[in-house]
Amino acid sequence: MKIVKSYKTFLRILILIIFTSTLSCKRQEYDDLSKYVDPFIGTSGNKLEGHGNTFPGATWPFGMIQLSPDNGKSGPYYCSGYYYPENTIAGFSHTHLSGTGAGDLVDISFMPTTKEIKEEYFTQPDSFIQDYCTRTGLDISQYYDPEKGSVFKRNILLEYRSEFSHEFEKASPGYYYVKLLDDDIEVELTVTEFVGFHKYTFNKTEDELNVILNLGFAINRGRPVETYLEQRSPTIFTGYRFSEGWADHQKVFFALEFKDAPTGFRTFNVEKKSAEGVSGKGIQGVFSFEGKETNTILFKVGISSGNIEGALADLKTAAKYKWNFDQMKHDARTKWNRELLKVKVTSENERQKRIFYTALYHTLLAPYRFSDVNGMYKGFTNEPVKAEGYRQYTVFSLWDTFRAQQPFLAIMYSRLYDDIVKSMLAQYKQTGMLPYWEIAGNEGGSMIGYHSVPVISDAILKGIGDFDKELAFQAMKDASNTDRKGLGFYRKFHFVPTNLEKSGTVSKTLEYSYDDWCIAQVAKYLKKDDDYLEYMKRAGYYKNVFDPDYKLMRGKNSDGSWYEPFHPRFGQYGNPHYVEANAWQYSFFVPHDMDTLIKLMGGNIGFEMMMDSLFNQTSEILGEDTEDIVGRIGQYAHGNEPSHHVAYLYDFIGKDEKTQYRVNQIIDSLYTDAPDGLCGNDDCGQMSAWYVFSSIGFYPVNPLDGRYYFGSPQFEKVDISLPDGKMFTVKADGVSEKNIYIRSVKLNGKAIDRPYITWKELMRGGLLEFEMGGIDSY
Repeated sequence: MKIVKSYKTFLRILILIIFTSTLSCKRQEYDDLSKYVDPFIGTSGNKLEGHGNTFPGATWPFGMIQLSPDNGKSGPYYCSGYYYPENTIAGFSHTHLSGTGAGDLVDISFMPTTKEIKEEYFTQPDSFIQDYCTRTGLDISQYYDPEKGSVFKRNILLEYRSEFSHEFEKASPGYYYVKLLDDDIEVELTVTEFVGFHKYTFNKTEDELNVILNLGFAINRGRPVETYLEQRSPTIFTGYRFSEGWADHQKVFFALEFKDAPTGFRTFNVEKKSAEGVSGKGIQGVFSFEGKETNTILFKVGISSGNIEGALADLKTAAKYKWNFDQMKHDARTKWNRELLKVKVTSENERQKRIFYTALYHTLLAPYRFSDVNGMYKGFTNEPVKAEGYRQYTVFSLWDTFRAQQPFLAIMYSRLYDDIVKSMLAQYKQTGMLPYWEIAGNEGGSMIGYHSVPVISDAILKGIGDFDKELAFQAMKDASNTDRKGLGFYRKFHFVPTNLEKSGTVSKTLEYSYDDWCIAQVAKYLKKDDDYLEYMKRAGYYKNVFDPDYKLMRGKNSDGSWYEPFHPRFGQYGNPHYVEANAWQYSFFVPHDMDTLIKLMGGNIGFEMMMDSLFNQTSEILGEDTEDIVGRIGQYAHGNEPSHHVAYLYDFIGKDEKTQYRVNQIIDSLYTDAPDGLCGNDDCGQMSAWYVFSSIGFYPVNPLDGRYYFGSPQFEKVDISLPDGKMFTVKADGVSEKNIYIRSVKLNGKAIDRPYITWKELMRGGLLEFEMGGIDSY
């Protein structure tokens, strides 16, 4: 009897173990959302259809390291260092920009090789590069410096490049693999927040095993001006690379540790030697390994913008891994899964999930951690500064990201958002100016507007962070009262005159007006009545460039006359009216005063006609250089940011079904799961953030007003885990390829008859239910 009972108990326990194990396996498989991320999406494209300019390498969410391959070429397709149609790799560096339209970084580059190390390959005079390009068929323009009128010595070590094939290349969150075909070397890369881990497997062990460190590696704008390298122990090397480019004064200090001591160490392009190390404009080091029992070389690299001590401290954070590459790779994937699981979609459509989770992945790359584990970073006066009580971040592509990427972070990452604002205020305290396009502790100066203002304003009005609001308000006012990019003319004439400012005058007027409206809202919140009245007046200056005859925004001269000639479809880069756009794309950028814009365009009927004309007319753009105006549906251009809110504007006139149709059309036709799956530069996650918001079912037309307008939800269910532990769920009952229209909406079981939800409703958590139907719903 006891035996029978024991046997039954044993069976119950066994069944329970099997059942629990099965559930655990299923949950583990279900929760591995990283499998839907394809970092190659956005790495391809062309001038006519747009290119994403993303990179495929190993990353950590908002981390300091972006460890990725570089083709070694310059130009608009190589801004991230990597372009999918290429078949050669020149190195693997630790810093990269994601999706930008201009290039820089690619710091601390390594390249494994079995080729013979020859000194003449490291000096590379002009004649060498000319001969090499002739011999191999490479385009010499990649290495030509028009300012010098000669070939520029870029130190990319042409002889040590290697061909590769996408057949032998893989990428996933936190991991990258490629086989270098010339030397039969397998390269694997993974990361932590502060450290890059390299694993090189040499399959030809009879050849020389060398690892080249190229501190002179330079593509696009970045050029080294001072480099340094020293050996601290048989396995540890330190140094730095200072460069000039988009970032005027970039500093990257590094600490390198090998698992096994190199048997040989040589340096090239040395200009000065000291007892500690060597220096020069483009130092290169070669680490040789002979007589190794294994054919695998392992090493880690920590970096810091502050000092070498910070790089060593960052390197030390990975000591717990010892030399377990797979464990670091696993932890990176686990970290990414933790972030991806914050937005869990339910759908049978595998393609859509690949596009969505890759978009979410790209949304969570930037900004990058800039202060090291000690809190040190390169300050804006080029000296080390400590971030006290917060983390300093870098790479703020604000003209792009204030529209959707930053608003997404405001919802999902309140601690990070507070650090972002404090990072901006650190720049203000050190330089007297807020960032426009901050990069590596420098003001890059690109683009228009003062779009740190909506980011900071959003934090103030939504109660995010504990930063000094009075200081922030003064900083925003100061940003609005410079003479930068026509702003002095804007204050004097109440618009930016096209005859006085050389380019983009209409775009500047519109964007300055929006930023001023943001300042006004903060003034109202802080009970600063005089400031509120002043900035609300400035917020209406956009009306001064509205032409009632064309019903479009156009350039105006300082005497009040319209600038001639004018054609609404003229969009050439550098044109006098618009920035990377034309009249059709910019005339709808009044997100803070849509009621007035609708009246100016003829009321609801007139506005609908203008919107229909935007989407339905020819896609032809006039002008010679229109590379940024891509992803077009009529004159709507999704490949660039000024259009991103426009499809949602039908919601403002009760034509919700047209918003739903156009949003679905954009999602379906302009995003794919292929390498050319982005129709324009991803711009530090903005293009991707648009997709994340829009596929969930809503979008922040005006990032500051706390309203998220409905579009066309793509998934049966989306569970959004909010920072305080609450859950906001979006359900789209009956959604399908044909059922793209919203028939009714409920919030927490109650019907709502407005086309948006609010910030407070979203952050309280709850259930948003869409009942979906076909076109017959209308």
